[in-house]
Amino acid sequence: MAEKKTFAREDSVLSHPRLFFLAIVLSLIFMDPFHWSPVASRDYQPVKLDVAPYKQVMKSWRNDNQSRLRNARLQFAGEVFGPESIEFDREGRGPYTGLADGRVVRWMGETVGWETFAIVSTNWSEKECANGVNSTTQKQHPKERFCGRPLGLRFDKRTGDLYIADAYYGLMMVGPGGGVATSLASEVEGSPILFANDLDIHSNGSIFFTDTSTRYDRRNHVFILLEGEATGRLLRYDPTTKSTTVVVSGLTFANGVQISKDETFLLVAETTKCRIMRYWLEGQRAAQLELYANLPGFPDNVRINDKGNFWVAIDCCRTRTLEVFSHYPWMRNIYFRLPLKLNILGKMVGMKMYTVIALFDIGGNAIDVLEDRRGEIIRLVSEVREVNGKLWIGTVAHNHVATFSYS
Repeated sequence: MAEKKTFAREDSVLSHPRLFFLAIVLSLIFMDPFHWSPVASRDYQPVKLDVAPYKQVMKSWRNDNQSRLRNARLQFAGEVFGPESIEFDREGRGPYTGLADGRVVRWMGETVGWETFAIVSTNWSEKECANGVNSTTQKQHPKERFCGRPLGLRFDKRTGDLYIADAYYGLMMVGPGGGVATSLASEVEGSPILFANDLDIHSNGSIFFTDTSTRYDRRNHVFILLEGEATGRLLRYDPTTKSTTVVVSGLTFANGVQISKDETFLLVAETTKCRIMRYWLEGQRAAQLELYANLPGFPDNVRINDKGNFWVAIDCCRTRTLEVFSHYPWMRNIYFRLPLKLNILGKMVGMKMYTVIALFDIGGNAIDVLEDRRGEIIRLVSEVREVNGKLWIGTVAHNHVATFSYS
């Protein structure tokens, strides 16, 4: 009798092949024994995100119907690799930029070209770190912690010193003559600075800079976006006491930093939540954090122009599917466990990134927007720097700088 019962149970399973197949698929998704999904071997913990509705944002958003960034000019193609941030020294020389191979380089004119100005690690060697156009590919990822990855750059125009936010080595500084950068801050209040990203310098000498996440480093930054985790921080380095303190915690992908012209507030980008926040430095609202602007896409660096307005680099745009995902983390938990590559999963939810750069006034109003909707010239923009009627546009992922005449 026992043998007959066994056969009966087996027959009942095989009589529902669709359920059996569904059970197998679900087990593969959640157990992922072959590590095929983008979050394989990760402690993936997606959370609910408070993101402004896309329709609401676009209702008041300015569009560039002429897609003016198509008229931008690509420069230094194949000569610079992932030029995230663009800077000029107090003599106006430059541009300077940080590369994916761990160097900070500067342009010395057509005759000399680019020269290495600084490195962030004494471990740096040309053989190990200088990988040319491959520096912006995954081939470089295992070497980043060794070679460094300089991101945000700022010159102190009073001293000529260059301050660097390096993704792995933290806040650093190198003198006007360049060389090997000195570490200023690699930890704060007992915890490591895991992903230093951008910075700005106050007139009192304080350095405000971001630590994007205390959970993931730059190499694994995509998981910050997929999870929506909020462990990012705005930090302050005091050169007098040589101490670092946490100014704001709980930011979602803390990114670009810019102090206002009158130094009453600073702006900090929250990339995952597609918004810019304002932190008040002075006045009745000092130490308060408030919304400055909601955006249609994912912001990177913020830079001020001579008029006191702010350029924001935006990788656009959010989709309705991503908006639904932001409210329902259980959906992301299932979707990103599918055994498909991340770029395929992105295309399946309608993600087609293109470049938007927007100019904001001090009130958080967009006063101009430039786009390259088809990605004909510029993709994955990281920073916009306005100098003498020209926009210098950096990109963390490609091997060129773009320029655009703007007046």
